[in-house]
Amino acid sequence: MGKHLRSSWLVVLLLLFLTPHAPAKLALLLEEPYGTFGYVNPTGHAAIYLSDVCAASPTELRRCKAGEYGVVLSRYYHVAGYDWLAIPLIPYLYAVDSVSAVPQTVDRAAELTLRDTWRRKHLRDLVPDARDGGPPQGDWIQLAGGLYDRKIYAFEVETRPQQDERLIEIFNDKTNRSHFNLLFHNCADFARGVIDLYYPGSVRRSFTADLGMTTPKQLAKDLVGYARRHEQLDLEIYVLPQVEGSIRRSDHIDGIAEAILRKKYVIPIAFLQPYCAAGFAVTYFTAGRFNPNKNAVPLDRADLVRSLVDQGASVQQQGARNPLIVRLSPHMTPAKQTVESR
Repeated sequence: MGKHLRSSWLVVLLLLFLTPHAPAKLALLLEEPYGTFGYVNPTGHAAIYLSDVCAASPTELRRCKAGEYGVVLSRYYHVAGYDWLAIPLIPYLYAVDSVSAVPQTVDRAAELTLRDTWRRKHLRDLVPDARDGGPPQGDWIQLAGGLYDRKIYAFEVETRPQQDERLIEIFNDKTNRSHFNLLFHNCADFARGVIDLYYPGSVRRSFTADLGMTTPKQLAKDLVGYARRHEQLDLEIYVLPQVEGSIRRSDHIDGIAEAILRKKYVIPIAFLQPYCAAGFAVTYFTAGRFNPNKNAVPLDRADLVRSLVDQGASVQQQGARNPLIVRLSPHMTPAKQTVESR
């Protein structure tokens, strides 16, 4: 546990030390399904990363200060009665507060310890201990350490400060009470609403490929299409690999029609309603196909991580620009390092 992770995503986290004029970013996080529920419902999870918005608390947003990493927003099922929660980037991915604490590999016991330790430190008011004093059951586990359980794709576009300010004002003013519904008020519906605040009409649910539900994969497909029509958004796609270890690898992420075909749910449907089964097949091949790996950059920089970690603290303190890191990727950045009016 004392070793540092020598793999992909650390490089992204170390992009805290980028050019002073790096633009703000929004990234749709397309997260693979895992476990029993993920097998039955392989649509995965959707969340939103914002580079220049930070969490004053898990339920209140503010502009980031220099050197902060941004926030991940998402909707969860029955977590303290809230509709959405805001978690800083590094804890969301690794259930630790700093890059130096990220483990090289992880097993299930280590994952549970890291996640519960972070909960006790930061979320105990929202997610109290179970009666026996241990960690409670529930979906709160999705709030921290996401890369221990699954691979995540990031579809990133540029944003403007005025858009961030508007989102902060809206989210801080509106009532934050859960009305989660798996079919029509799920995590992907939440992500769709956030993206729509920044780029209205850019993403929408599919009444053909997903039977009217909003799915994470459909959002990614729409965002890619929208960004291609609006090149100024500077779309970048990244693959954030699941942390190595003995935990089972996450599964392929599907839309609804795709899941029906891939999971062979189509066989009993074909037996009972052959025309309906044929319709699912046509729908998938005409409107449901999307490969998130296409044009994605795998962030595997194992040979560079050690030197980047060593440089990190000094670069941040001096406010220097590291040209090597800038060449690797100018994106997924933290708050700007310039002094500006917040």
